[in-house]
Amino acid sequence: MKHNALSLLCLAAPLSLSLHADEAALDTQTVTADFRNTDVQQIPEAVTVVGQAQMEARSAEHLEQVLSFAPNVNFASGAARGRYFQIRGIGERSQFVDPVNPSVGVLIDGIDMTGLGAAATLFDVQQVEILRGPQGTRFGANALAGMINITSAAPTKDVSGYVAAKAGNYASYGLGGAVSGSLSDSLQARIAVHGFESDGYMENDFLNKDDTQNYDEKIARAKFSWQPNASGDVTLTMLYADIDNGYDAFTFDNSRHTLSDEPGKDSQDTSAFSLAWNQDINSALRFESTISASNSSAEYSYDEDWAYVGMHPDEYSSFDQYLRDFDRNSVDLRLLSGVDGRIFADTTDWVIGVYSMTRGEDMKRNYTYNAGQYRSELDITSSSVYGELKTWFSPSWSLTYGLRAEQWKNDFKDNAGIDDDTNETLYGGKVVLEGLLANDHLAYLSLARGYKAGGINTDPDISEDNRSFDTEFNNTLELGLKSSLLSNSLHTRVAAFYIQRKDQQVKSSYAIQNDDNSITFQDYLANAAEGRNYGLELESSWDLSDRLNWAFSYGWLQTEFVDYHYDTSDGEFNKDGRAQSHAPEYSLATAVSYDLTSRLSLRVESEAKDSFYFSDSHDEQSKSYVLWHARMAYKLNQLELALSGRNLTDKDVETRGFGGFGNDPRDGYTEHRYVQLGEPRTVMAEAKYAF
Repeated sequence: MKHNALSLLCLAAPLSLSLHADEAALDTQTVTADFRNTDVQQIPEAVTVVGQAQMEARSAEHLEQVLSFAPNVNFASGAARGRYFQIRGIGERSQFVDPVNPSVGVLIDGIDMTGLGAAATLFDVQQVEILRGPQGTRFGANALAGMINITSAAPTKDVSGYVAAKAGNYASYGLGGAVSGSLSDSLQARIAVHGFESDGYMENDFLNKDDTQNYDEKIARAKFSWQPNASGDVTLTMLYADIDNGYDAFTFDNSRHTLSDEPGKDSQDTSAFSLAWNQDINSALRFESTISASNSSAEYSYDEDWAYVGMHPDEYSSFDQYLRDFDRNSVDLRLLSGVDGRIFADTTDWVIGVYSMTRGEDMKRNYTYNAGQYRSELDITSSSVYGELKTWFSPSWSLTYGLRAEQWKNDFKDNAGIDDDTNETLYGGKVVLEGLLANDHLAYLSLARGYKAGGINTDPDISEDNRSFDTEFNNTLELGLKSSLLSNSLHTRVAAFYIQRKDQQVKSSYAIQNDDNSITFQDYLANAAEGRNYGLELESSWDLSDRLNWAFSYGWLQTEFVDYHYDTSDGEFNKDGRAQSHAPEYSLATAVSYDLTSRLSLRVESEAKDSFYFSDSHDEQSKSYVLWHARMAYKLNQLELALSGRNLTDKDVETRGFGGFGNDPRDGYTEHRYVQLGEPRTVMAEAKYAF
């Protein structure tokens, strides 16, 4: 299968070469998530930038639909959308009762949306940056594996905008628009509004409905940019997201036909803002600040028995609902050296900053087999100081060293009698040696340290020995080479990495069959002694002519647990040496874009992914797959018409899976492998009018 996938994805290469014409220079892509804006070819770390054109070519509505552009990046569903992310095999796969400290951070216009990925819609988004590797200096505790930075389109001085509409199978419809322009000589604004609805890809045979796994997503964004003086800029972003999706995904036979009588929901309502002020004080000093706040309410619920009352005499019936309210506030202040602000004999650029954050998470659980409503409260406070120096030994070689110290406090209590807290000081950072081997070849060697705070297991039945778990540390060694070749028409990026995970946090989950045939899951986080992850990543983009581009990415990943075992009612389970979850050995993506005429364009894409373990607590695996996507667009002046399709061969893609228990009373609750299926073949007609 691996060789077949590779050969399929490389079919585009001979086509590209055969159509080769005059070389053309590639457009630049700027990474904004670091302390200083840097071209993706010049930043000494592994970063993938997904631009607006790539998102439109996928007809993408949500972040999950563009992650395959980045090597060694995966996601898990177990919800309406894939909103749990993994980078290089590190990341969460679900959240139920216990609070979660995510390994992959998500920022939307400077607003921390980590763990709230349902709001990561892509309408009027300028670019998505996927930073692979620990971001211990820049972002701290929630970037153990990496960071995803989403930036919406900026306001423009001239009046411009567009209206976009789409319609497709599964009763899918989208409608939105954006308008931008100047309100005065120093104030610009941009407003974007969008809605997307779809029946989804499941049919409920018992209720005779085809929309119990539906999508109903609305988003509104206002962005203002003000220049109070010639060297300052203030940007205010206001975001509202209303996500009201259904959740009815699992079946006894792993089909798209459910039998549930109480379908669930996966909803999120978010109001948020960020205020960024950047000011060049003089040629030696720059001040930057970001203030953000958000309030979110979310519901995650599901029919636990996947069936209807009366299906079988030995049945059970239960419904599980989690209602969460999130409040988040943060302030980030820093000073940066300007062109005349270098220190140590004018050799060293510097950054120094402080960061403060508060998070509140209140949860209410309504579960059939609980005597009453379970309630919990979690309060997190974090205070950090950080700094970074970059010393130039010559015009071509430099050494960067950064450090972050973070005071992290957890305070948890619930109505089951648990009242516990943690308080620890965490340290992260990096050292990077980089140099130009030639004018167009940047090489770097980095050692980075990230961390994810420890916490509390809330299940009252957990032993006191397992009540808390320790902080996990990620030490990553990375060697990379970024090249611009053939008159800047070919960009390549290669990175090799080795990760040592110390005190790896591992989710242990096992099912208990109760006397009434219902299933109780006991989940808790524990620490493995160590984990090892290593691999290779390749990305390239080649403009073979003004009309033809070929893009390719490949990720190879090896992972394993070291000294990890845990006890259950069925005995001890030993996972020492086993691969980690949601860590496919390979992932590939390729795309050929060709302008057939000045008005007509065609893009053909393919992606492939190896099988991977669904969980750390059982050994069920996904199936490997190869997918094909295409889009043809016709542009006439300001109007663009397009026809797009994803998963054209209608492959079953398994985005979440469980094992180790049975849920079907008709076969005596025999253990089975259960999976959630991702998006089938979708076809969309699109129209966009720009002004």
